[in-house]
Amino acid sequence: MCRNIHQLHNFEPPATGDEIHAAALQYVRKVAGSTRPSQANQAAFDQAVATIAAATATLLEELVTTAAPKNREEEAAKARARAEKRYAS
Repeated sequence: MCRNIHQLHNFEPPATGDEIHAAALQYVRKVAGSTRPSQANQAAFDQAVATIAAATATLLEELVTTAAPKNREEEAAKARARAEKRYAS
């Protein structure tokens, strides 16, 4: 599951709230060991996602770098090339 969490820092345009929430959701799913919590655990699951998303947004706002921002399309193309190489038969 964590393989779906992508780097969010130093991209132009910056990461969106949806991207941050998706990363937080994947993290909580991995830690919890399930993709769907029971009704008894739904509130705790949702609170954890909100807390992780808020912490991630704060982190991204406070990080500084001197590197040039990355291009999302170029990074996606590189990832596809790595996957093709990895899964080539």
